[in-house]
Parts: sequence; structure tokens; C-alpha cells
Amino acid sequence: MSRGHQPGEHLDPRMSPEEREPLPNEPSRTEEAREQAPEEGSQAFSREPDRTPSYPSELRKTYELRGRTYRLRYSEIATMIELGKFRAIAREDLADFAYDGDEVRMRPDLENLVGQQLAQTKIIPHEETGSRQLLTLTKIGHRFLAETRAVDKDQALYHGFTKPREAHHDADLYRLYQKAAAKIEREGGSKLRVVLDYELKKHLYHDLAKLGKDRNSPASKRAVAEQHDLKVVRGKIPLPDVRIEYETATVKRSAWTSNSQPGTTGAEI
Repeated sequence: MSRGHQPGEHLDPRMSPEEREPLPNEPSRTEEAREQAPEEGSQAFSREPDRTPSYPSELRKTYELRGRTYRLRYSEIATMIELGKFRAIAREDLADFAYDGDEVRMRPDLENLVGQQLAQTKIIPHEETGSRQLLTLTKIGHRFLAETRAVDKDQALYHGFTKPREAHHDADLYRLYQKAAAKIEREGGSKLRVVLDYELKKHLYHDLAKLGKDRNSPASKRAVAEQHDLKVVRGKIPLPDVRIEYETATVKRSAWTSNSQPGTTGAEI
């Protein structure tokens, strides 16, 4: 699964009792084990020929939030976290990177998430590359991660589809991130945090607004940019599509990636 977080590190134990007695009419452990079969679940995803999964069975745990009961594996929570970090992910990319290319293992996880209204899938057209099936968190899924404290509080999470072009842009960042994150980890980086340009814009506008009428002065803009480890270029603050913040043995660092074409820039302030 995506780098920088192991599902369950921050889950509030009050939300995930592992050894409690079953609720009335709740499936038993034996029934729950049968629930793991890939052929069962939501009808939201197309079927493939059945075959025996090549992974150990993992029982789903029960989480109770706001009068609703959810049954989830750690792998499903990890998938929700990925969707929240990037807002949208292409189905084929999620299979490649989060499930090691194993579509059969991924399918029941997605069916369960969609069936419980924690995630949403949509085929979104693209004028250049054609349609892709993208996934995103729902508002309910976003609330689940927030209330169970599934991620560090400084990791921003998003939900819902944006405009088609922006949704595909967000999905592209997930694949772009994987290569950069792998390099960071090989060099000893840890505790990776994803920062999308949405978050950078929010913080920059907030800090500039506090300056009042001086916010457009070159000196003020340069000072704010430096606070966020950015630079002013020709009077503008270029923003990376995604920034990866991480820790080494001695210091916190940042790395930037962009899917903009060579010689161009992404968003600017």
C-alpha cells in the first residue's frame, strides 16, 4: 500500500473492538470468514471468472460510528487512506501499486467499500486518453477516517469527484508519486506525507491575506513563499502538483513532483 502509513497505526481502539461479543443479528466469525470470498459483495464492479485467492484470509473487523456499523479489513482502510490523500485514483493504478497487480484480491475490497458507501467509482471521460474508471472517497468515508483517526492529523484528506479534467489530474499524481516515494524510501526517508497543490494554495492564500494591502509587494510575497519552502519566479509563486514531506534520521525534508509538460509550470499564485 502507499508509503508513509501503515493502516491501524492511529485507529482509535474505541472504534475497533477486536474481541467484543457479536451484536444481535451480527454475522458470526464463521459467517464472516465466508464473507471474504471474491464472488460475494456489491454489484458495483464487473465480475471475472472465480479463482482461489493467493492471499491469506483476513477477517473484517467491526467499527461503530454515529449509529452505523462498518465491517472492514485493514487493506480496505488502507485503500480508503490512499483515495483520501489523492482525491481520485484510477482503478488500474490502485491495482498495480496497492495490490501488487492482483485485481482478484482488490475486487472484493472495492465492492465492500462501495457497498458500504465509503467509496465511489465513476467512469470519467478524457478528451485525449479516453475514459477511465476512477475511485474517490465519499463524505461518509472521509468522516470514517477522521473519526477513527486513521491517519496523522497533519495529513489532509479529500473526498468527492471534481471536474473531469481535475479528476484525471489528481489520478495521475498517484502514479507520479509512487516513483518519487520509492526513491525517498530507498535513501532512508520515512513518515511520508502527501501535500497536494490544493493544500499549498490554501496555506499560501491564508498567509498572504493576513498581510492586508501589503500582500502583493514583492518582499511580502517572497517572505511567504520562503515560509513554505517555495520561491517567487517573475512575480508569481509556482506550485508543484504534489509535494512529499518526509523525515530522515536528522531532519525533515520535502521533495516535489509535477506532471506539467517540460518548460511549463503548474498552478501559480
